[in-house]
Amino acid sequence: MSLLLIVTVISGYFLLLMSISWLTSRNADAATFYTANKQSPWYLVAFGMIGATLSGVTFISMPGEVGSSQFSYFQIVLGYLPGYLVVGAILLPIYYRLKLITIYTYLEKRFGFWSHKTGAFYFLLSRVIGAAFRLFLVAGVLQLAIFNALGVPFWVTVMIAIALIWLYTFQGGIKTIVFTDALQTLFMLSSVIISIALIMSQLDLSLGKMIATIRASDYSQVFFWDHSKNNFFKQFFAGMFIAIVMTGLDQDMMQKNLTCRNLKEAQKNMFWFSIVLVFANLLFLSLGALLFIFATEKGISLPERTDDLFPILALNHFNLAAGIFFLLGITAAAYSSADSALTSLTTTFCVDFLKIKPGQRKDEKKIRLLVHLGFSFLLFFVILVFRLINDESVISGVFTAAGYTYGPLLGLFAFGLFTKISIRDKWVPFVCLASPLLTYLLNLKATAWFGYQFGFEILIVNGVITFLGLLLLKNSR
Repeated sequence: MSLLLIVTVISGYFLLLMSISWLTSRNADAATFYTANKQSPWYLVAFGMIGATLSGVTFISMPGEVGSSQFSYFQIVLGYLPGYLVVGAILLPIYYRLKLITIYTYLEKRFGFWSHKTGAFYFLLSRVIGAAFRLFLVAGVLQLAIFNALGVPFWVTVMIAIALIWLYTFQGGIKTIVFTDALQTLFMLSSVIISIALIMSQLDLSLGKMIATIRASDYSQVFFWDHSKNNFFKQFFAGMFIAIVMTGLDQDMMQKNLTCRNLKEAQKNMFWFSIVLVFANLLFLSLGALLFIFATEKGISLPERTDDLFPILALNHFNLAAGIFFLLGITAAAYSSADSALTSLTTTFCVDFLKIKPGQRKDEKKIRLLVHLGFSFLLFFVILVFRLINDESVISGVFTAAGYTYGPLLGLFAFGLFTKISIRDKWVPFVCLASPLLTYLLNLKATAWFGYQFGFEILIVNGVITFLGLLLLKNSR
């Protein structure tokens, strides 16, 4: 694939995003940035949330992970369904009844100042690390595909990548995100479908034969009943709580839901989003199996890192159209989560920490722009730190550690929703700091102490420890 073609495709893609931004940000006000004036079509929100949920990490890693874990990830996906039911049936009605802009305002109403700030802080920490990691991936792809040949250093690539997000989100905010995420989801899923169709063509497989080939392969096992980290019950319940915390307790995802016209449409969005997401994940898993089957049939050596399998085949062994759609797919996958992250970070900091209410301050737009710009520079800095570390295991560890920050959110919201206990609010930050540390220690020593290996269900343990810590803060009055 020629450099000129790659530059043309990527440039055209971002021009399209800029056009959408211009159309959606006309006559935008503060409410447009934070809530899209509560006018988002529910079906557009639902479709766009698929791309934001899957992200660039899933786009690259899930197909490669099939080589070692088969279809076991689908057990987690099945757990998503009851998790999203909890979000739609319990959390969304509360958020709409309280007319929240950020969901962490609930913690202030329920517990007090310090609980509110603690919840918002943990979201900021998690989302900064997560968004930086995803942008780090896409910046690496752009560096290899375009900028190395032009002699452009990595830090300039990162600056361009973040500047593009800033340009198409700073004015329209979440309203623009709803439309751009839908477009990016379309590109992401198109990339996967085109890759599957191409492999089917080259291996002379009909749809029926493709399904039979995958089922007969070594990659298609879905359910695991042993005591490994892939055990069904571990995966299923982990998936349920991942859905609750990473959607229902995450401002990034909930800010999109809260742009729907009313609660009924928001719940309709959650229902259809969860159903379509199951099939989207099944597409990625099927692609993973087909990639390994294709490589074996064509005598192509498997890379040491299975994450590299999809990029190598798409760019070096598939036809031109598949290569173009792969580039669009990985860019869309990373940007569909990173752009909304920047908007939600700005929203959370402005509303939860600066106490800004839309339309009530003359300098509000200036402050919002400065915060938006500030988080852009923070993401830039964190990405460069990842690059400086240049150690995949360390970076992965940092990203994994960020996942521990969802445990305190799970414990805080569960305690607030399912008890009526009043607590000593000023001690909440200490409990929420101790619980991830204790959880991390338990995870390290679990095999030696109990002969048990934790998987994703460690999130549940983190939430339980937080919950128990909050019980210790019960007011005696």
